[in-house]
Amino acid sequence: MSKTFLITGVSSGFGQAFAQAALDAGHTVVGTVRNDAARSAFAALAAERAHAIVLDVTQFDAIAPAVAAITQTVGPIDVLVNNAGYGHEGTLEESPLDDMRRQFDVNVFGAVAMIKAVLPAMRERRSGHIINITSMGGFITMPGIAYYCGSKFALEGITETLAKEVAGFGIKVTAVAPGSFRTDWAGRSMVRAGRSISDYDALFDPIREAREMKSGKQAGDPRKAAQALLAIVAANNPPVHLLLGNDAFDLVKSKLAALNAEIDAWEALSRSTDFA
Repeated sequence: MSKTFLITGVSSGFGQAFAQAALDAGHTVVGTVRNDAARSAFAALAAERAHAIVLDVTQFDAIAPAVAAITQTVGPIDVLVNNAGYGHEGTLEESPLDDMRRQFDVNVFGAVAMIKAVLPAMRERRSGHIINITSMGGFITMPGIAYYCGSKFALEGITETLAKEVAGFGIKVTAVAPGSFRTDWAGRSMVRAGRSISDYDALFDPIREAREMKSGKQAGDPRKAAQALLAIVAANNPPVHLLLGNDAFDLVKSKLAALNAEIDAWEALSRSTDFA
């Protein structure tokens, strides 16, 4: 059955792949873009079914009116895909606090603002699917992307909580956590903090160099990720958490095993803090 998707950030990367796959499958897609040229280009992808709006997800006050206009002109939104986001790279000590605010504005607050705009109508209709694109960085961590991982951990937690709050309304909620895919995430889309503290050179310089060298050569195929997204949209009982990519699957499984081992090792101390 044809659905109406609202996908943020459709000009490149995952958003572009998700939108194209949904259009190819016969769905209607409204995509957010940054400028009028991108809006025209997106609308040309499929007559009557591809619609674009110029919207910055950090302009929070503009989101609800934009969603209302979409509903009036295109129809009810069946699937929201919160895809807009970017990566920030830099050690925590070297990264300005304003960089963290911007990271959370886009990756967390923008996504939540989009959810709050579509949720009332979904609740009234007792149907809908909210999909938040998180990251394996919402489960695992590595030096140099503290702000990014923090934002994705936050979105994972918000997604899981929301799923429990709206389950009784027939609304499905999924956090999709990709690993390394061949997008611009580690290339032109990444914000990189400057270097100023030599103590971090031995740890961080090789990580930054390896990430730059790997950009454009990642194993993950965005088109296959898009097909996975369509599969969960079609599922009667979609997961709350979905990992995408062999690296994401293996690294997250290893992280969970290590976490379980650590919890068990410190069980006695953990259990020692209740009133007698």
